[in-house]
Amino acid sequence: MTQEEYKIYIDNVIRRVEFARVRFDEKHIVKIVAISKYSTANEIEKLYRIGQRAFGENKVQDLRAKSSELEDLPLEWHFVGNLQKNKINNLLDINPALFHALDSLELAHELQKKLQARDMTLDALLQINSAKEESKHGVMLEDAVETYRQIQKECPNIHLKGVMSIGAHTDDKAIIKKSFETTYNIYKQLDGANICSMGMSGDFELAIECGSNMVRLGSIMFNK
Repeated sequence: MTQEEYKIYIDNVIRRVEFARVRFDEKHIVKIVAISKYSTANEIEKLYRIGQRAFGENKVQDLRAKSSELEDLPLEWHFVGNLQKNKINNLLDINPALFHALDSLELAHELQKKLQARDMTLDALLQINSAKEESKHGVMLEDAVETYRQIQKECPNIHLKGVMSIGAHTDDKAIIKKSFETTYNIYKQLDGANICSMGMSGDFELAIECGSNMVRLGSIMFNK
């Protein structure tokens, strides 16, 4: 695919985001984070040349390698993977723009300790297990608001910006929609929250129509 053909392809993806956005609210703004975990630095650069700036990785070592290789480009790096406690220092060395998967109070306390020792802060999203699936990380729905407020109170070096969830793992659109609506309803209860990150390549339009203002698009952005 030539660069021009790729631009036309990406414009079509953006058009789909736009149509979904307007269906929710014409004043709604949606940010695309291109998930580059299966893509090379060259592929990231190709997408950058079309205008994409925010990229996400789900492994700390990959985030370090790609952000280092592409350090000359003004990219905004997000960490979207689940964080093991022994990788906290490695992540903080990179200092991503946003950590999407803060999935427990316990992890928040560990992060707080390390952040305080370094005298630094980290913007993060609380991950919610909106469909109550055992295979997924995240705080349970009934604990989400309380956990969010507790982290705000007990972990001052973590700047919570909102919530993230992954749509229900099913082909039933009604169940997926319900998981998005549930997350959005929690998001609306949180003081100062301005990011509701929901939706991936297979369900981003539905997520936006349910209120998502940040989508994490991998395969569709890299035409894979």
